[in-house]
Amino acid sequence: MSGGVRVRRAPSPPPLPHAAPQSARFPRPQHEHLDADARREAASKGYQPTRRGYAPGGLNITSAEWKLLILVSLIAVFVRLYRISQPNSVVFDEVHFGKFASKYIKSQYFVDVHPPLAKLLITLSGFIFGYEGNFDFKDIGKVYENVPYVAMRMVPALLGVATVPISYLTLRALDCRATTALLASLFITFENGLITQSRHILLDSPLVFFTALTIFLWTCFCNEDKHEPFTDIWWVWLTLSGLSLGAVVSCKWVGLFTIATVGVSTLRQLWVLLGDLRVTPRLFMRHFMARAICLILVPMLFYMFMFWIHFSILQNPGDGDGFMSSEFQHTLNGRGMADTFADVGFGSKVAIRHVNTQGGYLHSHPSNYPGGSKQQQITLYPHRDDNNNWRILNATRDGDSDHDWEGKPLVFIESGMKIKLRHVATDKHLHSHDQRPPVSDVDFQNEVSGYGVPGYAGDANDDWIVEIEKGDKRDRESSKRLRTLRTHFRLKHAMSGCYLFSHKVKLPDWGFEQQEVTCNKQAVKPNSLWYIETAEHPMLPADAPKVNYKLPGFFRKFLELQQVMWTTNAGLTDRHTFDSRPDAWPRLRRGINFWVKDHRQIYLLGNPMVWWLSTASIFAYVVTRGFLVLRAQRGYRDFENTRVVKYDTLCGFLFVGWSLHYIPFYIMKRQLFLHHYLPALYFAILLSCGVFDLVTSTLKPRIRLQIAAVLLIVVIWNFVYLSPIAYGNTWTKKKCENAKWVKTWDLAWCVKFVLTCSHY
Repeated sequence: MSGGVRVRRAPSPPPLPHAAPQSARFPRPQHEHLDADARREAASKGYQPTRRGYAPGGLNITSAEWKLLILVSLIAVFVRLYRISQPNSVVFDEVHFGKFASKYIKSQYFVDVHPPLAKLLITLSGFIFGYEGNFDFKDIGKVYENVPYVAMRMVPALLGVATVPISYLTLRALDCRATTALLASLFITFENGLITQSRHILLDSPLVFFTALTIFLWTCFCNEDKHEPFTDIWWVWLTLSGLSLGAVVSCKWVGLFTIATVGVSTLRQLWVLLGDLRVTPRLFMRHFMARAICLILVPMLFYMFMFWIHFSILQNPGDGDGFMSSEFQHTLNGRGMADTFADVGFGSKVAIRHVNTQGGYLHSHPSNYPGGSKQQQITLYPHRDDNNNWRILNATRDGDSDHDWEGKPLVFIESGMKIKLRHVATDKHLHSHDQRPPVSDVDFQNEVSGYGVPGYAGDANDDWIVEIEKGDKRDRESSKRLRTLRTHFRLKHAMSGCYLFSHKVKLPDWGFEQQEVTCNKQAVKPNSLWYIETAEHPMLPADAPKVNYKLPGFFRKFLELQQVMWTTNAGLTDRHTFDSRPDAWPRLRRGINFWVKDHRQIYLLGNPMVWWLSTASIFAYVVTRGFLVLRAQRGYRDFENTRVVKYDTLCGFLFVGWSLHYIPFYIMKRQLFLHHYLPALYFAILLSCGVFDLVTSTLKPRIRLQIAAVLLIVVIWNFVYLSPIAYGNTWTKKKCENAKWVKTWDLAWCVKFVLTCSHY
């Protein structure tokens, strides 16, 4: 030292409590959360940051490991792609997702409960290989014709293959041994449920892949954050984590559970930073804003971008536009509407739409009810048609009210006025009486029908009282009198006091499966509100005020579709032959029959060894963690042991991931199936290997490898024994009965179930 003065190095700050220890090969620098100025100050005190010997993301993988990983990936390719062209017919929910690919290619608007990314990837593969969208995917077992179904199946299959090396790299990034990571990758390679789900045009394999990718990227970011934050590679890992979060939630909303997993880990990081006195408020805000931008804003923008692509492709009307608002529908090609008169009076010819239940038109046609009054049917119809047109007549005058408006000044219709509605095409009046409706056969609902003959003025049961509910704030007159598009009103039956009403109940084939319209004495307001879409009157001059729908922009369409998806998803409550509840999943109580034909069957069932071992590991972690907490309460200092802290952090992170991907299903009332457990299963498999790493941590490498080999042999034997139902190979009744290791495995060939289609 200059001047002979010896400068003492400042003592190292104490380690953070309960922080995960870094591997001994990569010592954790003491300046890990300091900004550039603080790092320079630390360097002046003797703390020299270095990346020597440190691989990006903490992935110190040897060349031998890379070669081994390539070999495992090739095995996964063989396992996933073996006979992928069989069967050559529609399997399970290919009915839905193949059909959606057809609609994308034909630009026909549809509504699905899942976001678009996975469906877009499948569609892209079909489009590249020449699919023109002409196959209807109507029924399970229908033979494919002129469909590149193998190419479309390759998308989930290859993503399933990619999940295998990602699992290996994730455990290595979590500082597990190579033997442990290899065991996890092979468990996933030979997991029958993941294999079956990845070999068909389904969404769960992309979902599991992006879940695995997100956890891998996030783990690498956490390692980089511990080593040195705010470097270029630190930003790369963090940004990629955000993009992967956007991708996983763009496949299925189950991806929200992955976001929650990363969110919990992020909150813990910020909480530790907040308690570190070396971290200035300015530096804390840098950490906070970086995570907010990359883990909140970036996923949101990615998710919205997927829907921008979705809307850009689906420009034409289709069977899904009926779920959307009228404004939304008018953004589709050919659905635009010419300007229509704003004023409505006696004599106006109008089209009346329901505010709720996808906004169908009040409709009638020359077909009668088969029972009840046997009068003309009144329905709710989703498409434009001349049978949607009605003439508004004055019901308070004597004489022939069908024509007493002609040649007279236009009288606007105000709240409280009594009107009649005459069907223009059939000359029938909108009518109600004490007959019960044909489907909703209850006391408080009356039938609504078309009644009368040409020239007949009608009777009192044709009279309805207008009750204006609300108008448009931009049009003050719309809250006082009927105005096209801007006034929501109810129609009260003058004689019985019931309200014109419609709901999602559909009529049978004799009613062409159109929605039922009734007169309801206990009508909920949303289902008894109506508005006028178009109006015309011969007394109105051509320059009279006109209105039209205000077409929504992207954000309004996006938000509306999210609401429709949520409502539709919540409405999937019907029971199904192969549905199951969450308590049955970890125990592998039952699977799903995908396809049965010619003594062959595809049945979604997990590898019992992998499944039950992972479930046992979940319970082992919970019991062990609880025991350590009790010991800590009694004064034992287990959590000061670096080995305990390492595995508690590792297994705790994976347990949180499993919990957040599994427990929320208990509060869902919709249809649930075994495949909903697959993302949670991924975490459970990694956790089981983490437990293996802990249990064998004191053993010699050769013994550890021998134990792993025994486990793997059992897993492969399970896989081979049950592989016929994963690949749809020849399957006899005897083999089926021998494979029923659990009595609740309702294998179709054994019990001869009739195969039915699921609803996602």
